[in-house]
Amino acid sequence: MSATRVAGCAITGLGVVAPTGIGVPEYWQATTSGRSGIHPVTRFDASGYVGGLAGEVPGFTAADHIPARLLPQTDHVTRLSLVAASEALSSSGLHAESVAEFGIGISTASTLGGFEFGQRELEHLWGLGREHVSAYQSFAWFYAVNTGQVSIRHGLRGPGSTVVTDQAGGLDALGAARRQVRGGTPVVVAGAVDGGLCPLGWAGFQSAGRLSRDADPASAYTPFAASADGHVPGEGGAYLIVEDSEHAAARGAHVLGTITGYAATFDPDPEDPVADGLSRAAVLALDDAGVDTTDIDVVFPDAAGHAPADRAEAAAIIGLFGPGGVPISIPKTGTGRLLAGAGTLDAASALLAIESSVIPPAATHLPPHEGLDLVTEPRATRVRHALVLARGSGGFNAALVVSAPDAHSD
Repeated sequence: MSATRVAGCAITGLGVVAPTGIGVPEYWQATTSGRSGIHPVTRFDASGYVGGLAGEVPGFTAADHIPARLLPQTDHVTRLSLVAASEALSSSGLHAESVAEFGIGISTASTLGGFEFGQRELEHLWGLGREHVSAYQSFAWFYAVNTGQVSIRHGLRGPGSTVVTDQAGGLDALGAARRQVRGGTPVVVAGAVDGGLCPLGWAGFQSAGRLSRDADPASAYTPFAASADGHVPGEGGAYLIVEDSEHAAARGAHVLGTITGYAATFDPDPEDPVADGLSRAAVLALDDAGVDTTDIDVVFPDAAGHAPADRAEAAAIIGLFGPGGVPISIPKTGTGRLLAGAGTLDAASALLAIESSVIPPAATHLPPHEGLDLVTEPRATRVRHALVLARGSGGFNAALVVSAPDAHSD
């Protein structure tokens, strides 16, 4: 491998856990059908809280997916993360022994770490005494726990990292993976599976003041609608296998697409009406990819479901593409907002749209928007380049361009 070569970054594997399905085939079938995974919360009694709807991963029994010895030392989200990472590696055809000793790294993002695990141990501490707190609390709650558990489970010995930028984190993890590949690591497992559907997590969501109060799953999360009153939280996300393009070609790997552009910006005051961080991130990512707005076939927006944030994002998109200038796909209306998992799940959807030539529709009824071409039915069309946007609480913005493997040969 040349020291001066800038490595292309192919995506050669994908793993998904989402409220609309465990595994890529189930997720994509539900997503292109516009099926929603948003329902009343079942994992705890949410009757005393604002909201009460969530995107829960259905039918997940951890013992069916991971070894019994890992159950007492892992949070629910870490277990979901292990499942998604295993599918991603399996679909890529890679394992630790097939690459040089330090050849597979890992890059994850997290907003809450093992939040439910931490809540349970706090209950033990204050209810039963410190001697009843699990020794695994020392790491199971931690933001970097998924990086550690996935790397241990699969014997990954390459560089490891974790970023914490809320909902922007999933895209930032993919950007970090690309830097690792360009730095000489042939393969990086990258992405995020996140969530905090427990009373302590919900209390945090509630205090932020952006949960939807609508009790109807069909209308509770309708970003860009004039009636939008907040979002529905969810759990899940995706892992991608980011691989040096020459390394992938040498082993004859199937390439789903490539990461061609990425950028991150920060708004010191995200409530400032003139904050332009999201737009700047998109422009920088397009420039990084070597494409312009006419090359982009679909945008997967952040879609906050909060009126001021929606107006700001709509203005940014319209400013770049013009009114109705690009299809807007919002499959997260069927999963809820997945914190750091949202960006990587949208990136996975973009790759699947490229491969299947179908732009997925929203899973809830979205009224027409005067400036945005909201996709409300499956749209069959060739997708060469997709732009994914994400914003994290506190001013984080990220943008990613994924492209078809042959997009630049047109």
